[in-house]
Amino acid sequence: MALSKPITPSYKSILDSLSTAVLVLGDYLKIRYFNPAAESLFETSMTRSFGQPFGSILIDSEEALETLYAALENGQSYTRREAEFTLASGSRLTADYSVTPISIDPTEVLIEIQPRDRLLRITREEDIISQQETTRILVRGMAHEIKNPLGGIRGAAQLLDRELNDEDQREYTRVIIDEADRLRSLVDRMLGPNKALKLAPTNIHEILERVGTLLEAESKGRLLFRRDYDPSIPEFPGDKEQLIQAFLNIARNAMEAAFENQNDHDSDEPPTITFRTRALRQFTIGNRRHRLVCRVNVIDNGPGIPSELRQNIFYPMISGRASGTGLGLSITQSIIGQHHGLVECDSEPGQTDFTIFLPLEDTP
Repeated sequence: MALSKPITPSYKSILDSLSTAVLVLGDYLKIRYFNPAAESLFETSMTRSFGQPFGSILIDSEEALETLYAALENGQSYTRREAEFTLASGSRLTADYSVTPISIDPTEVLIEIQPRDRLLRITREEDIISQQETTRILVRGMAHEIKNPLGGIRGAAQLLDRELNDEDQREYTRVIIDEADRLRSLVDRMLGPNKALKLAPTNIHEILERVGTLLEAESKGRLLFRRDYDPSIPEFPGDKEQLIQAFLNIARNAMEAAFENQNDHDSDEPPTITFRTRALRQFTIGNRRHRLVCRVNVIDNGPGIPSELRQNIFYPMISGRASGTGLGLSITQSIIGQHHGLVECDSEPGQTDFTIFLPLEDTP
């Protein structure tokens, strides 16, 4: 049976402006239309999906599909709560959705989808942003209280060093001066970058390729890189050097985890890092909705982050390795935060996925 024409422009302009994901299915549950909010939700485009079966973008149970067919035949509306979907990419989605027949000849149904996990994510992000701000205030206050006496200790040690004639005694004052400098450097690193952002048009893939080149040199070719890029992502206002540092901190941790997994568990799979980029439309970060957002996933095949550390890894001085300083991810979160973005982490044995969201438009 030939497909009917796409949805009419007058209704399309209205549906395109909605933040709710909306689909229109025709005969045999083939896709006639979905709006930009649905493109973001399903991680695919309307152009690619037009005329495809509904199951090509959302995998649901046979029972649910039979109910949809019944709605097409009988013209009955219905609603499902907390339905579990699997996207074509393999991602899981929990959502409420309503099905409403809108025409008989040709047969069409309209589906409105309200993702519940996204609302939970927004709430979680608001908590993360609030925690970050609280941590930043605490660290700045602590840094002020530490740096003031450190300056006095260092100055006193310098004065004493000038008065001493015995070289063996002066060695002790130099230890005091060196340790004071080390602690001051540590406090400065805890505070993160203190320079204003130098914003310029920035290409996210150029940044990731630079990070990949650095890690390939560090790993001496023993690390396998996989790239899954969306070439349509435009440039955005960013500080290239600081963003390279932010992504390098995450990728270096991922590399160390991947090597750790191979060394400790004799894994046959080579140490692997995947860089994946996608453009998301009408996406909310915290309490601000953005027209277009870049999502970057940095995925490693390491042993995973212990559950007791997972909620605290972005705090300063928290590290899962004895040799770690616990500052890299804190600095990364600070840099991404300055770009009005956010970093999240999802980890399980055998895979850790750091997700970075960066707005692609100028943000005041």
